[in-house]
Amino acid sequence: MLEAVGVPEPAESVYRLLVASGRATADDIGRRTRMDPTAVGRALDTLTSMGLVSHTDGEPRAFGAVPPDVALLPRIKSSADALDRARVEAARLIESYQDTARRHHAGQLLEVVTGAEALRQHLRQLQTAARHEMLWFCKAQYVAMPSGSNTEEFEALARGVRYRVLYEKAFFDDDGAVDNVVAGVRAGEIARSVPQLPLRLAIADRSVAIFPLVPGGPEGSPDEPTTALVRDSNLLSALLALFERYWEDAVPLNVGDTEAGHPGAAPDSAPLSATRLKLLSLLVTGVADKAIASHMGLSRRTVQRHIQHMMELVGAETRMQLAWQAARRGWL
Repeated sequence: MLEAVGVPEPAESVYRLLVASGRATADDIGRRTRMDPTAVGRALDTLTSMGLVSHTDGEPRAFGAVPPDVALLPRIKSSADALDRARVEAARLIESYQDTARRHHAGQLLEVVTGAEALRQHLRQLQTAARHEMLWFCKAQYVAMPSGSNTEEFEALARGVRYRVLYEKAFFDDDGAVDNVVAGVRAGEIARSVPQLPLRLAIADRSVAIFPLVPGGPEGSPDEPTTALVRDSNLLSALLALFERYWEDAVPLNVGDTEAGHPGAAPDSAPLSATRLKLLSLLVTGVADKAIASHMGLSRRTVQRHIQHMMELVGAETRMQLAWQAARRGWL
């Protein structure tokens, strides 16, 4: 056990004996450990040189263990510090090696992934390994992971990984999609919506991304999806920039249960009930009336009545005007 700090066997056994029994002569130690006198002598010499035992001056000399907190803790700390330094240096060497490999071997930069099952495994591995942030483009009609099957997201959110997810409008038309998105948002996901996304995309910790090389494979299509896993490169930087550009223009999805309206809002702002706030947020995000009704447990006619009431409240003639007025009044 003490070999990690430089104490070999049988010296460790002798030290343990002295710690447990107090002072002893070499003959006593030999009898108790059944070691021959030569081995006992070597062990005591080793322990003395390491500062782990002391002895009397008279003959026969009596040996005693130096207290472990005095003898071992400084040695353990020194070993731990050396290990930390070695770990840092190893990380530098790994980074240097990977950088060299990426420059000389394209396979280190881009890996082709074929098939829905392989894509599913990579998406799960990316999320399991993520430590800081996941970025997603979610298009309508799944290729590898049906809506609601991504349990890795909830596990990652629970350990503090930040999720920023962009959904295109048509995504919410899939059965159960709204419920699944709302569940993710309530677990900590930051969700926004755009009319349309250019591609499917997942990026982990801004260091590795996966995206399709060619279209194919949605919802049981006979075509297997062909995707690419790309690591630190100009291509990854371009994908990050693409995500941030779409994110900037996207509409936030707010599904909290608090009342709308803020203390510093304009005088003509009117607070909304939690139901209408949630409905308005889903509406502005692009969710269809039918999907809103299904998610909120309302009839489609009730949803439309709520929308009509909000339009009358702000003097809007169209839903687009309602969205604009809601944003101007701080309701979203």
